[in-house]
Amino acid sequence: MSDYSDWIGRERRVTEKVGERLLSQYRATLAGALGPGEVPAGFHWCLAPDVVEPAELGRDGHPRTGIFLPALPLPRRMWAGGALEYRAPLMPGDMVTRISTIRDVTFKQGRSGPLGFVTLDHAYEVAGETRIVERHDIVYREDPKPGSAVAAKPAEDWSPIASWKIAPTPTLLFRYSALTFNGHRIHYDQPYATGVEGYDGLVVHGPLQSIWMQNLAATLLGKLPESFSYRGLSPLTCERPVTVEARETDGGGLELRVRRDEDGVVTMQATTPG
Repeated sequence: MSDYSDWIGRERRVTEKVGERLLSQYRATLAGALGPGEVPAGFHWCLAPDVVEPAELGRDGHPRTGIFLPALPLPRRMWAGGALEYRAPLMPGDMVTRISTIRDVTFKQGRSGPLGFVTLDHAYEVAGETRIVERHDIVYREDPKPGSAVAAKPAEDWSPIASWKIAPTPTLLFRYSALTFNGHRIHYDQPYATGVEGYDGLVVHGPLQSIWMQNLAATLLGKLPESFSYRGLSPLTCERPVTVEARETDGGGLELRVRRDEDGVVTMQATTPG
């Protein structure tokens, strides 16, 4: 793979207000899966999205690589996971500046082929005060090859202390894409999702699954989790009901996961020290 070291350290700043309309739409879209707070967990992902004209979109509907992110020689992009620090909550009316910096670009060989990883650091500031610090992991993959899919195994049984039942629908995916100005076609274009990227349906957003877990944690803690790390394990596609569940760790923290009801496969998991 080529050397992408000249991308490391590149920075982008975008500012947007926590507006009442956007906040009310977020609450309506995530109704039944939100925790406490005037601005619930995960709302920051609705703010200051990357915006380009149609001519600057890639085949997948995202801004083409080479503008904000490096153009790795792998066509498929997915939100792989990340980590968050909630140092202080956002509030309605806050003017939020997101400062995004490319931390690293790496490659490795996975079970299904070569993988590229781009790590971004985000800081969300209000009047010079950092409210949220985030690490965002993006994975790049080859297009799928026949027989390359690896079957996931059902997870171990848990004795959860709390759980939510959620049934992802096309409407939910569309509304969340609209909230975040996410044009990725795997979330709304069925022929593209199945015929080009090889999924078995419309794909549920990685950050949306993280939001479910963050808000379940916030509900149990009575506040935003001070730190929260999460990782995608297996794709979740539309119309496949899931259970979002949490259990206590030996150290007094929480483990959380999103588990498909039909086969017990975990699609995303997370931890917070409490």
